[in-house]
Amino acid sequence: MSEQQQAQQGGQFALQRIYVKDLSFEAPGTPKAFTQPWKPEVNIEIGTGANRAEDGKTFEVVLTVTVTVKNENATAFIAEVKQAGLFYIDGVPDNQLGHVLGAFCPNVLFPYARETISDVVTRGSFPQLLLAPMNFDAVFEDAQRKRQAEAAPGSVQ
Repeated sequence: MSEQQQAQQGGQFALQRIYVKDLSFEAPGTPKAFTQPWKPEVNIEIGTGANRAEDGKTFEVVLTVTVTVKNENATAFIAEVKQAGLFYIDGVPDNQLGHVLGAFCPNVLFPYARETISDVVTRGSFPQLLLAPMNFDAVFEDAQRKRQAEAAPGSVQ
C-alpha cells in the first residue's frame, strides 16, 4: 500500500508502551505541614514534548506534570511526573502530525500521569490530590493561535 493510500485511509496509529520516565516527590514543609490547618494553594504546570525514534515512525511523547502545593505560605510538597509513551505513527500527513503528538498523545497519557501524582501524594501522607481532566486539543489550538499571532506581520514581540 502506498503512503498516499495510507494517508487517505487515515494512517496508522498504535500505542506501544506507557511508562514513567521520571518521578519526583519532595516535602520540604514537613513535619510542620502536618500540624497546620490544611488550606492548600495548588499550582499545576503541564508541558509536552516528542522525539522521533530511529525508525522514523515511532515517537516518544513525554507529558510532564508538576504540582506545587503551598500551605500557610510555605511549600508543603512538590510532585512531578514525566509520563511517557511510545506511539507508532505512519501515514499521518505532516500538517496533522503536530496535533497528534501535541494533543492526541497527551490525552492518552494524562490519566496515567494523574494516577501517578495522586498515588505519590497519598504515599507522602497528604490528602488525596485528583487533577481535573484536561482538554489537550483546546490547549494545542490555543498554543497554535498564539504562535500564529506572534508570527503575523505587525505583531508586537
